[in-house]
Amino acid sequence: MTFSGLETDQRVLICSGGRYESQANAQIRESIMDGWAECIGAENVTAVHISGAAASIAQLKPTIVFSIGSYLPESIYFGEVSREAKKIGATTVFWATEDPYEQDANYRITDDFDVIFSCDRWGSNFYQRDRVYHLPLAASRELHYAPVMDETNRNIDVLFCGVAFTSRKDIVRNLMPSLRRLNIRIIGPGWGEFGVGFSDARIEKHQLVELYQRSKIVLNLGRSLHFENKRFMISPSTPGPRTFEAAAAGAFQIFHEDTYELRRYFTADEIPTFSNKRDFDELIETFLDDPDRRLEVAQQAQKRTLDEHTYGNRIHDVLSILRKEKLIA
Repeated sequence: MTFSGLETDQRVLICSGGRYESQANAQIRESIMDGWAECIGAENVTAVHISGAAASIAQLKPTIVFSIGSYLPESIYFGEVSREAKKIGATTVFWATEDPYEQDANYRITDDFDVIFSCDRWGSNFYQRDRVYHLPLAASRELHYAPVMDETNRNIDVLFCGVAFTSRKDIVRNLMPSLRRLNIRIIGPGWGEFGVGFSDARIEKHQLVELYQRSKIVLNLGRSLHFENKRFMISPSTPGPRTFEAAAAGAFQIFHEDTYELRRYFTADEIPTFSNKRDFDELIETFLDDPDRRLEVAQQAQKRTLDEHTYGNRIHDVLSILRKEKLIA
Protein backbone atom coordinates (compact mmCIF):
# COMPACT_ATOMS: atom_id res chain seq x y z
CA MET A 1 0.00 0.00 0.00
CA THR A 2 1.26 3.46 -0.84
CA PHE A 3 -0.36 6.68 0.28
CA SER A 4 -1.53 9.38 -2.09
CA GLY A 5 -2.27 12.94 -1.09
CA LEU A 6 0.60 13.78 1.28
CA GLU A 7 -0.49 15.43 4.52
CA THR A 8 1.63 18.53 4.23
CA ASP A 9 -0.11 20.29 7.13
CA GLN A 10 2.07 18.35 9.61
CA ARG A 11 5.73 18.95 10.47
CA VAL A 12 7.38 16.17 12.46
CA LEU A 13 10.51 16.17 14.58
CA ILE A 14 11.80 12.68 15.35
CA CYS A 15 14.15 12.36 18.31
CA SER A 16 15.97 9.36 19.75
CA GLY A 17 19.46 8.09 20.43
CA GLY A 18 20.94 7.49 23.80
CA ARG A 19 24.62 7.40 24.57
CA TYR A 20 24.71 3.66 23.97
CA GLU A 21 22.17 3.44 21.18
CA SER A 22 22.45 0.19 19.24
CA GLN A 23 23.01 0.07 15.52
CA ALA A 24 19.73 -1.82 15.22
CA ASN A 25 17.84 1.03 16.89
CA ALA A 26 19.57 3.57 14.65
CA GLN A 27 18.31 1.63 11.63
CA ILE A 28 14.80 1.59 13.06
CA ARG A 29 14.97 5.37 13.42
CA GLU A 30 15.97 5.69 9.77
CA SER A 31 13.14 3.36 8.78
CA ILE A 32 10.61 5.39 10.76
CA MET A 33 11.82 8.52 9.00
CA ASP A 34 11.05 6.79 5.70
CA GLY A 35 7.54 6.02 6.94
CA TRP A 36 6.87 9.62 7.91
CA ALA A 37 8.29 10.86 4.61
CA GLU A 38 5.97 8.49 2.75
CA CYS A 39 2.96 9.97 4.53
CA ILE A 40 3.75 13.68 4.85
CA GLY A 41 6.71 14.31 2.52
CA ALA A 42 10.42 14.21 3.31
CA GLU A 43 10.61 18.00 3.52
CA ASN A 44 8.30 17.91 6.55
CA VAL A 45 10.37 15.38 8.53
CA THR A 46 13.46 16.14 10.61
CA ALA A 47 15.38 13.73 12.84
CA VAL A 48 17.67 14.90 15.63
CA HIS A 49 19.65 13.33 18.42
CA ILE A 50 17.97 13.49 21.81
CA SER A 51 20.74 15.75 23.11
CA GLY A 52 19.78 18.53 20.69
CA ALA A 53 16.05 17.91 20.51
CA ALA A 54 14.88 20.64 22.91
CA ALA A 55 16.75 23.37 21.01
CA SER A 56 15.52 22.00 17.68
CA ILE A 57 11.91 22.15 18.83
CA ALA A 58 12.22 25.85 19.67
CA GLN A 59 13.81 26.58 16.30
CA LEU A 60 11.81 24.33 13.94
CA LYS A 61 8.41 24.51 15.69
CA PRO A 62 7.08 21.09 14.61
CA THR A 63 3.42 20.16 14.98
CA ILE A 64 4.33 16.64 16.19
CA VAL A 65 7.31 15.63 18.31
CA PHE A 66 7.81 11.91 17.79
CA SER A 67 10.21 10.27 20.26
CA ILE A 68 11.29 6.68 19.71
CA GLY A 69 13.49 3.95 21.07
CA SER A 70 14.62 2.99 24.52
CA TYR A 71 13.56 4.84 27.65
CA LEU A 72 15.88 2.87 29.92
CA PRO A 73 19.12 4.92 30.11
CA GLU A 74 18.94 7.56 32.81
CA SER A 75 20.98 9.87 30.58
CA ILE A 76 18.05 10.24 28.13
CA TYR A 77 15.84 13.17 29.16
CA PHE A 78 12.62 12.75 27.22
CA GLY A 79 10.85 14.89 29.82
CA GLU A 80 12.80 17.95 28.69
CA VAL A 81 11.82 17.27 25.08
CA SER A 82 8.17 16.94 26.02
CA ARG A 83 8.17 20.19 28.01
CA GLU A 84 9.67 22.14 25.12
CA ALA A 85 7.13 20.62 22.73
CA LYS A 86 4.22 21.63 24.94
CA LYS A 87 5.49 25.21 25.07
CA ILE A 88 4.84 25.53 21.34
CA GLY A 89 1.62 23.47 21.36
CA ALA A 90 3.06 20.43 19.57
CA THR A 91 1.52 16.98 20.00
CA THR A 92 3.90 14.64 21.81
CA VAL A 93 4.21 10.96 20.95
CA PHE A 94 6.50 8.19 22.18
CA TRP A 95 6.97 4.89 20.33
CA ALA A 96 8.57 2.37 22.69
CA THR A 97 10.54 0.13 20.34
CA GLU A 98 12.18 -1.98 23.07
CA ASP A 99 9.07 -3.28 24.84
CA PRO A 100 8.63 -5.38 26.89
CA TYR A 101 12.29 -5.78 27.81
CA GLU A 102 12.53 -2.49 29.75
CA GLN A 103 8.98 -2.31 31.10
CA ASP A 104 9.93 -1.67 34.73
CA ALA A 105 11.43 1.68 33.67
CA ASN A 106 8.40 2.99 31.77
CA TYR A 107 7.74 5.50 34.59
CA ARG A 108 10.39 7.64 32.89
CA ILE A 109 8.01 8.44 30.03
CA THR A 110 4.55 7.57 31.33
CA ASP A 111 3.47 11.13 32.18
CA ASP A 112 5.38 13.06 29.53
CA PHE A 113 3.58 12.28 26.26
CA ASP A 114 0.10 12.74 24.83
CA VAL A 115 0.13 9.25 23.32
CA ILE A 116 2.35 6.22 23.85
CA PHE A 117 2.74 3.43 21.32
CA SER A 118 4.23 0.10 22.34
CA CYS A 119 5.82 -2.29 19.85
CA ASP A 120 4.58 -5.23 21.94
CA ARG A 121 0.87 -6.11 22.19
CA TRP A 122 1.02 -7.65 25.64
CA GLY A 123 3.45 -5.04 26.94
CA SER A 124 1.09 -2.22 25.98
CA ASN A 125 -1.18 -3.24 28.88
CA PHE A 126 1.31 -2.24 31.59
CA TYR A 127 1.55 1.54 31.35
CA GLN A 128 -1.17 2.46 33.89
CA ARG A 129 -2.45 5.43 31.88
CA ASP A 130 -4.81 6.11 29.01
CA ARG A 131 -3.90 6.74 25.36
CA VAL A 132 -1.60 3.73 25.05
CA TYR A 133 -1.75 1.80 21.77
CA HIS A 134 -0.06 -1.22 20.30
CA LEU A 135 2.00 -0.43 17.19
CA PRO A 136 4.21 -3.24 15.83
CA LEU A 137 7.51 -2.49 14.19
CA ALA A 138 7.72 -3.04 10.45
CA ALA A 139 9.88 -2.92 7.30
CA SER A 140 11.14 -0.03 5.21
CA ARG A 141 10.58 0.01 1.46
CA GLU A 142 13.81 1.98 1.08
CA LEU A 143 16.07 -0.04 3.36
CA HIS A 144 14.77 -3.60 3.30
CA TYR A 145 13.04 -4.35 0.00
CA ALA A 146 14.86 -6.60 -2.48
CA PRO A 147 13.47 -8.64 -5.38
CA VAL A 148 12.77 -12.28 -4.59
CA MET A 149 15.69 -14.16 -6.14
CA ASP A 150 15.64 -17.50 -7.92
CA GLU A 151 17.62 -20.55 -6.80
CA THR A 152 20.82 -19.77 -8.70
CA ASN A 153 22.92 -18.41 -5.84
CA ARG A 154 21.20 -20.07 -2.87
CA ASN A 155 24.04 -22.19 -1.46
CA ILE A 156 23.11 -21.83 2.24
CA ASP A 157 20.51 -24.31 3.48
CA VAL A 158 19.60 -22.57 6.75
CA LEU A 159 20.53 -19.06 7.90
CA PHE A 160 20.10 -17.28 11.20
CA CYS A 161 21.53 -13.86 12.07
CA GLY A 162 21.21 -12.44 15.57
CA VAL A 163 22.71 -12.36 19.05
CA ALA A 164 22.99 -15.74 20.80
CA PHE A 165 20.53 -15.06 23.63
CA THR A 166 19.96 -17.97 26.00
CA SER A 167 16.53 -18.81 24.58
CA ARG A 168 17.95 -18.94 21.05
CA LYS A 169 20.82 -21.17 22.13
CA ASP A 170 18.34 -23.58 23.71
CA ILE A 171 16.35 -23.81 20.47
CA VAL A 172 19.45 -24.34 18.33
CA ARG A 173 20.85 -27.01 20.67
CA ASN A 174 17.57 -28.88 20.31
CA LEU A 175 17.81 -28.67 16.51
CA MET A 176 21.52 -29.57 16.29
CA PRO A 177 21.04 -33.21 15.17
CA SER A 178 19.20 -31.87 12.12
CA LEU A 179 21.34 -28.77 11.56
CA ARG A 180 24.54 -30.85 11.44
CA ARG A 181 23.29 -32.50 8.25
CA LEU A 182 22.77 -29.13 6.53
CA ASN A 183 24.92 -26.30 5.19
CA ILE A 184 24.18 -23.71 7.86
CA ARG A 185 25.24 -20.17 8.70
CA ILE A 186 24.35 -19.12 12.26
CA ILE A 187 25.87 -15.67 12.70
CA GLY A 188 26.00 -13.20 15.58
CA PRO A 189 27.74 -12.47 18.88
CA GLY A 190 27.93 -15.58 21.05
CA TRP A 191 27.52 -18.30 18.41
CA GLY A 192 31.19 -19.05 17.65
CA GLU A 193 31.51 -21.59 20.46
CA PHE A 194 29.08 -23.93 18.64
CA GLY A 195 31.66 -24.85 15.98
CA VAL A 196 31.45 -25.31 12.22
CA GLY A 197 28.77 -23.20 10.55
CA PHE A 198 28.61 -20.76 13.48
CA SER A 199 30.23 -17.32 13.70
CA ASP A 200 30.50 -14.44 16.17
CA ALA A 201 30.49 -11.87 13.36
CA ARG A 202 28.24 -8.81 13.34
CA ILE A 203 26.40 -8.31 10.06
CA GLU A 204 25.55 -4.95 8.46
CA LYS A 205 22.15 -4.44 6.86
CA HIS A 206 23.36 -4.69 3.25
CA GLN A 207 25.26 -7.87 4.11
CA LEU A 208 22.15 -9.35 5.68
CA VAL A 209 20.05 -8.78 2.54
CA GLU A 210 22.78 -10.50 0.52
CA LEU A 211 22.72 -13.45 2.93
CA TYR A 212 18.94 -13.69 2.60
CA GLN A 213 19.37 -13.93 -1.16
CA ARG A 214 21.92 -16.75 -0.76
CA SER A 215 19.79 -18.78 1.68
CA LYS A 216 17.09 -21.33 1.06
CA ILE A 217 15.59 -21.09 4.56
CA VAL A 218 15.87 -18.27 7.11
CA LEU A 219 15.31 -19.18 10.75
CA ASN A 220 13.31 -16.64 12.77
CA LEU A 221 14.03 -16.96 16.51
CA GLY A 222 12.69 -14.46 19.03
CA ARG A 223 14.80 -12.95 21.78
CA SER A 224 14.39 -13.03 25.55
CA LEU A 225 17.03 -10.69 26.96
CA HIS A 226 15.19 -8.70 29.64
CA PHE A 227 16.99 -5.60 30.87
CA GLU A 228 14.34 -4.28 33.28
CA ASN A 229 11.36 -6.64 33.21
CA LYS A 230 11.38 -8.19 36.65
CA ARG A 231 8.22 -6.70 38.13
CA PHE A 232 5.67 -8.42 35.88
CA MET A 233 8.00 -10.69 33.84
CA ILE A 234 6.12 -9.78 30.69
CA SER A 235 6.59 -12.33 27.91
CA PRO A 236 7.16 -10.74 24.50
CA SER A 237 4.27 -11.37 22.13
CA THR A 238 4.63 -9.35 18.92
CA PRO A 239 7.14 -10.51 16.27
CA GLY A 240 10.22 -8.31 16.12
CA PRO A 241 11.16 -6.10 13.18
CA ARG A 242 13.41 -8.73 11.61
CA THR A 243 10.29 -10.73 10.68
CA PHE A 244 8.97 -7.91 8.50
CA GLU A 245 12.41 -6.89 7.23
CA ALA A 246 13.28 -10.42 6.07
CA ALA A 247 9.91 -10.81 4.36
CA ALA A 248 10.42 -7.51 2.53
CA ALA A 249 13.84 -8.71 1.41
CA GLY A 250 12.30 -11.80 -0.19
CA ALA A 251 13.44 -14.37 2.37
CA PHE A 252 11.65 -17.66 2.90
CA GLN A 253 11.27 -17.79 6.69
CA ILE A 254 10.32 -20.45 9.19
CA PHE A 255 9.29 -18.95 12.51
CA HIS A 256 9.84 -20.48 15.94
CA GLU A 257 6.43 -19.98 17.50
CA ASP A 258 5.96 -19.52 21.23
CA THR A 259 2.85 -17.35 20.87
CA TYR A 260 0.19 -17.32 18.16
CA GLU A 261 0.43 -13.62 17.43
CA LEU A 262 2.37 -14.10 14.20
CA ARG A 263 -0.94 -15.07 12.61
CA ARG A 264 -2.20 -11.50 13.10
CA TYR A 265 0.36 -10.50 10.46
CA PHE A 266 1.09 -13.49 8.24
CA THR A 267 -0.77 -16.66 7.25
CA ALA A 268 0.72 -20.15 7.36
CA ASP A 269 1.09 -19.93 3.57
CA GLU A 270 3.32 -16.86 4.02
CA ILE A 271 5.48 -17.81 7.02
CA PRO A 272 5.36 -21.44 8.24
CA THR A 273 6.01 -22.07 11.93
CA PHE A 274 7.59 -24.74 14.11
CA SER A 275 7.68 -25.24 17.88
CA ASN A 276 9.85 -28.36 18.22
CA LYS A 277 12.42 -30.47 16.36
CA ARG A 278 9.79 -32.70 14.77
CA ASP A 279 8.00 -29.69 13.24
CA PHE A 280 11.34 -28.29 12.09
CA ASP A 281 12.31 -31.56 10.39
CA GLU A 282 8.96 -31.68 8.58
CA LEU A 283 9.48 -28.15 7.26
CA ILE A 284 13.00 -29.02 6.09
CA GLU A 285 11.69 -32.11 4.31
CA THR A 286 8.85 -30.16 2.72
CA PHE A 287 10.68 -27.06 1.55
CA LEU A 288 14.46 -27.51 1.33
CA ASP A 289 14.44 -29.28 -2.04
CA ASP A 290 11.38 -27.54 -3.47
CA PRO A 291 12.57 -24.16 -4.76
CA ASP A 292 9.35 -23.38 -6.60
CA ARG A 293 7.29 -23.75 -3.45
CA ARG A 294 9.73 -21.68 -1.40
CA LEU A 295 9.64 -18.97 -4.05
CA GLU A 296 5.85 -18.88 -3.97
CA VAL A 297 5.75 -18.60 -0.19
CA ALA A 298 8.44 -15.89 -0.11
CA GLN A 299 6.59 -13.86 -2.74
CA GLN A 300 3.35 -14.06 -0.76
CA ALA A 301 5.08 -12.95 2.45
CA GLN A 302 6.76 -10.08 0.64
CA LYS A 303 3.48 -8.91 -0.88
CA ARG A 304 1.77 -9.00 2.50
CA THR A 305 4.60 -6.96 4.00
CA LEU A 306 4.61 -4.30 1.30
CA ASP A 307 0.80 -4.06 1.44
CA GLU A 308 0.34 -4.00 5.22
CA HIS A 309 3.57 -3.94 7.23
CA THR A 310 5.76 -1.04 6.11
CA TYR A 311 6.61 1.96 8.25
CA GLY A 312 4.36 3.96 5.95
CA ASN A 313 1.47 1.74 7.10
CA ARG A 314 2.44 2.25 10.73
CA ILE A 315 2.67 6.04 10.45
CA HIS A 316 -0.68 6.09 8.67
CA ASP A 317 -2.07 4.29 11.76
CA VAL A 318 -0.37 6.83 14.05
CA LEU A 319 -2.00 9.74 12.22
CA SER A 320 -5.41 8.03 12.37
CA ILE A 321 -5.10 7.54 16.15
CA LEU A 322 -3.94 11.13 16.73
CA ARG A 323 -7.03 12.32 14.85
CA LYS A 324 -9.28 10.00 16.79
CA GLU A 325 -7.85 11.42 20.01
CA LYS A 326 -8.44 14.94 18.58
CA LEU A 327 -4.74 15.76 19.00
CA ILE A 328 -4.36 16.82 15.35
CA ALA A 329 -6.89 18.09 12.83
